[in-house]
Amino acid sequence: MSDIKSAFEIAMEKVNRMSEPTEEERLQWKYTPEGEKLAGRFLKEKVNLLAEINEFDETARKYVAGGAAAVLARNIALPKTDFIKQTNKKMMDGLKLLKTDKTALENNFSKIRYIFNHYEEQGEQQKKQAFESLKEEFEDKIRQAIQQQTGTRMNTKIDVEKQPQFQAEWKRVQTQIDNQYTRHLNEYVRELIEMA
Repeated sequence: MSDIKSAFEIAMEKVNRMSEPTEEERLQWKYTPEGEKLAGRFLKEKVNLLAEINEFDETARKYVAGGAAAVLARNIALPKTDFIKQTNKKMMDGLKLLKTDKTALENNFSKIRYIFNHYEEQGEQQKKQAFESLKEEFEDKIRQAIQQQTGTRMNTKIDVEKQPQFQAEWKRVQTQIDNQYTRHLNEYVRELIEMA
């Protein structure tokens, strides 16, 4: 029975086997959150990113900028509203200040803009077609159900858009369409985060 170790003993053994963090890891743990906070302020108010980053000593700047850039990149989203479009522009402007590889950054932004344009043009068209198709399908199902119950064919217009089942299915279809674009966008956002 003495062979059985408590969870605490097992955890302490793991802690003892861990190596000391490197100086770089310590700096990253200390200054990346500062950059994340700075990006949060940049999102909410007018903040001069470069001036704020330059207030840190030279060794910390890299980590502060990295933390800020990661938050800015993760806040880029599909342009569903004008507000999101403005936010995307602000995030990209902030990243232009923080990233050093301007060519790679602009190449990445071109891919992101392509997704945005495609989403606004083709995505909207896909949604309109899907909406009409779904609406027609629901109207047919309701007509068939009424015909089975009453024995007569109903030719009046049915407003299915207010039906909870229709709304739930429409939301699912919209999410499915958006997810096609989001997958590609997330890939480019990951590239942004990893970029110098």
